[in-house]
Amino acid sequence: MHLTKLVRFLPIILTIFYLQGCSQAEHTKLPDDAVILAFGDSLTAGYGVSKQQDYPAVLAELTQRKVINAGVSGEKTADGLLRLQKLLQKTEQRIDLVVLLEGGNDILRNKPYSQTKSNLAAMIELLQAKNIQILLVGVPEKKLFSDSAPFYKELAEQYQIPLENEIVSDIMVRASLKSDYVHFNQQGYRVLAEAIQQKLVDSGALQD
Repeated sequence: MHLTKLVRFLPIILTIFYLQGCSQAEHTKLPDDAVILAFGDSLTAGYGVSKQQDYPAVLAELTQRKVINAGVSGEKTADGLLRLQKLLQKTEQRIDLVVLLEGGNDILRNKPYSQTKSNLAAMIELLQAKNIQILLVGVPEKKLFSDSAPFYKELAEQYQIPLENEIVSDIMVRASLKSDYVHFNQQGYRVLAEAIQQKLVDSGALQD
């Protein structure tokens, strides 16, 4: 009789374990004087708009936290990894959280996904070794109406870090939010910042 009940409830038990395994990774709440580092390529640098209109500037406005723009246009993840290593070695600035938005140039230049994933993994490990929280932002594949490349979700699950996996893909297909084929306009960068801010609220880093 007990065995029959166990078999009957086994699908429910398995579903509970599955949902627990898929639960959203969380952040520790950021203090009021927290410093956020926005690390990435041209989408972080704010290509095509003024410094007051790039997404890190808007994110600072929305979060009321200091946000440092560490974006370099055209950067691939191999270069980004080296730059992040040097930055962490040299900086005396406290960094509480990094918004990591890299990989787009690798994808545009048809770099192997395994290589891009490996470079991003190394960046994540560098930051976690310093006890710096991370928000990973996914970039779409080089296909029309594509979702983010699959390795972003794999990395988020492997390292248990929050992931914003939709906003860049969403903006990429909205011509009204773009200044050219791959870059955003002022409104597009604001939409990106708003999505990142909301993700930080959802993950517990910020209060709504």
